[in-house]
Amino acid sequence: METDKKIILFDGVCNLCNGAIQFVIKHDKNDVFRYAALQSEIGQKLIHDRGIDTSKLDSIILIEPGVAYYAKSEAALEITKAFGGLWAALQIFQWVPTSLRDVIYDFVAKNRYRWFGKKDQCMIPTPELQAKFL
Repeated sequence: METDKKIILFDGVCNLCNGAIQFVIKHDKNDVFRYAALQSEIGQKLIHDRGIDTSKLDSIILIEPGVAYYAKSEAALEITKAFGGLWAALQIFQWVPTSLRDVIYDFVAKNRYRWFGKKDQCMIPTPELQAKFL
């Protein structure tokens, strides 16, 4: 299933990731994004179609259909770009080399289950949010 919306793939069992998705939904005033867990059937198809190696990347992926996909800190910055307003100030981090940003990102990602916990299954969206999930 393809869409003209940007797609955020996230770790559906990670409490930090689920919190981040709730945050994005709250700030996505222009309805730019759709969401899918990495573990879901559609998430796996989107990953496979793009040849993404999830052994090296297992937290957040932003897919801009027909354009590109972004991972880790690059995905986070691309997502906040869509919020507008004061969030645009975070784009200053684009000047920090991706390799340095991703060291910090990877450190948090590596420890996310220990620090924030893990669910037994992927988040089930409320009926109001169901349309935003693929």
